[in-house]
Amino acid sequence: MKRLWQLIQNRRFVQVLATVFSNPFLQNFPKGRIHQGGSKSFCVPGLNCYSCPAAAGSCPIGALQSVLADRKFSFSYYVAGIMILFGVLFGRLICGFLCPFGFFQDLLYKIPTPKLHIAEKVDRPLRYLKYLILAVFVILLPLLLTDAFGSGTPYFCKWICPAGTLEGGIPLLLENESLRAMAGVLFDWKVLLLLVTVIGSVFVYRPFCKYICPLGAFYALFNKISFYRLKIDDVRCTGCKTCEKQCKMNVAVTKNINSAECIRCGDCITACPEKAITSNLPLKKEEFTVPLAEE
Repeated sequence: MKRLWQLIQNRRFVQVLATVFSNPFLQNFPKGRIHQGGSKSFCVPGLNCYSCPAAAGSCPIGALQSVLADRKFSFSYYVAGIMILFGVLFGRLICGFLCPFGFFQDLLYKIPTPKLHIAEKVDRPLRYLKYLILAVFVILLPLLLTDAFGSGTPYFCKWICPAGTLEGGIPLLLENESLRAMAGVLFDWKVLLLLVTVIGSVFVYRPFCKYICPLGAFYALFNKISFYRLKIDDVRCTGCKTCEKQCKMNVAVTKNINSAECIRCGDCITACPEKAITSNLPLKKEEFTVPLAEE
């Protein structure tokens, strides 16, 4: 039980487990088809494309857009409710631990290359872009730009989402000749965005999460009020700001530890020499390793 608890506490292990749990139907990849089971009626916490052949559930952003764009429904209480529930419980902990596309970016960043630092005067304004994308591409455009039958389009999934291209578009086109024949400029555009995201993630930590992801923007709204929270012990804290130097999301930890930009990865907890930072859920930052047997 002790070793099991150590695994559950480990961030990398949780990320692997969440990715596998969200995408268990690997046998669908060579078949080039999407899982159509009843589990697709439910949303997974992270950004995970519905069209991924292995996906067990729906992406919250994709599900929200689909309902908003459908002329039969003006609002999805289930999708909005489950997103709010995830946000209230965990905030952006979901980004740090449970999102497959966030995990994908983490792996890319581990490739040994010189890393780029985005100047604060550029970084800070760009952070608001994800909120604009949430409001415009996820909510307003599907509601307002409709066809003659009153149906809209899931604009974020169609025009922007690189996770959909990686997890759904490319695998399906590789196995379906008819889909390849239909692929045109739109798919070329989506592949370009994916390439930019992949290359960017090698040199900049989680650029998609920082600047583009509307799901991260939604969960960020709950960071200050979510049940999962970080706390600084003012008595132990010496103000050395080691935590801020180690934070890849560039959060001013000592000023605003539950910032909307914090993905709760645990870097600050691990880095603090005085053990002044704690959370109400004992998760760790360490890399996933197979634990050794008890001596």
